[in-house]
Amino acid sequence: MTWAKFLQPDLILEGSVLKLTPQIVEEYKLKGLVLDVDETLVPITTSQASDELQTWIEQMRTSVSLWLVSNNLNESRISSIAKSLDLPYYLGAAKPSRRKIREALTQMNLPVEEVGMVGDRLFTDVVAGNRLGMFTIFVEPIIHPGARLRPYPIRNFEVWISEILGASITPQQQRVTKIHKSSGK
Repeated sequence: MTWAKFLQPDLILEGSVLKLTPQIVEEYKLKGLVLDVDETLVPITTSQASDELQTWIEQMRTSVSLWLVSNNLNESRISSIAKSLDLPYYLGAAKPSRRKIREALTQMNLPVEEVGMVGDRLFTDVVAGNRLGMFTIFVEPIIHPGARLRPYPIRNFEVWISEILGASITPQQQRVTKIHKSSGK
């Protein structure tokens, strides 16, 4: 697999994870979602889910199984977020390592091709999901409503490098790059 293929999300949403709807999930026949936490669901400085995110989780939970997989090592913070959302979680995932994502897939008891990996980072979330053959969904970082607009230099650098390597990352309203993936790697 080329670097461009590792870095290419299957679906690029303009906006945060909150733009992902049950209809979109159903359209791609997904039965589960593995969700990154930091900047995908909550700002890095937050340890509780917003009301808007809790509503989104409740809507999604009617359509798909949900699991949190975070690289963050802060047990109290990640467990607090997971408890506020009533979701199972793994922390210290070291994505793009696939180990804890595989564990989540095992717990979900779903085939890898029926689970989406949702995240705001290409070199961790998208690469890990693509390495497993998951449907990868790239979202913009979530911003705390009271916070000033924050630049994301690492994410912006990842997008720049990915495009140099041949991936097409420029967000559009909703853009699909691949529909079908081969299972398991």
